[in-house]
Amino acid sequence: NTLFLKNATKNIDRLCHLIDDLDEISRLESGEINMVKEAFVIQDLTKDVFDTLSLKANSRQIKFSIKKGCESPLSVYADKEKIRQVLINLIDNSIKYGKPGGNTIASFYNMDDKRILTEISDDGLGISEEHVPRIFERFYRTDKARNRDDGGTGLGLAIVKHIVEAHGQTINARSKPDIGSTFGFTLEKG
Repeated sequence: NTLFLKNATKNIDRLCHLIDDLDEISRLESGEINMVKEAFVIQDLTKDVFDTLSLKANSRQIKFSIKKGCESPLSVYADKEKIRQVLINLIDNSIKYGKPGGNTIASFYNMDDKRILTEISDDGLGISEEHVPRIFERFYRTDKARNRDDGGTGLGLAIVKHIVEAHGQTINARSKPDIGSTFGFTLEKG
């Protein structure tokens, strides 16, 4: 009975996450979510997310770092909590699909007078070239290796894309199997 109840609880939790994610996408697509924009330093927010996910990263011996030369504070103008959600999703994925003992590296670039580029890179499984154009689609799964029973809903990257686009910005991905992946998104300069 205990095993049955544990499995039922796990499945209920997955359904709750799925409903929450579907609700989030629905609100983003309909424009219901109000953006509360403010200026903040993107490196500081990234460090906060690193701290939040440090236990999970430590369980797989994954090290977090900011790329050398990208430490100078860059201010962005965005909805801080929505961007926190973007970073949590991208960094959490870098842990799930990163190789044990690997690295997750954040880098930040001043693109022009209007935009800052943030990139989250890992040295994990990577994604085959034919799958990269579709990874931001709802429920899209690339292959069995990325299809582990990790409790995900298959909506995380779709939500990330909607949040970034709701800011009037873009997100992209580069990846090579067994080398790793890099996800980059722009934000308005603060």
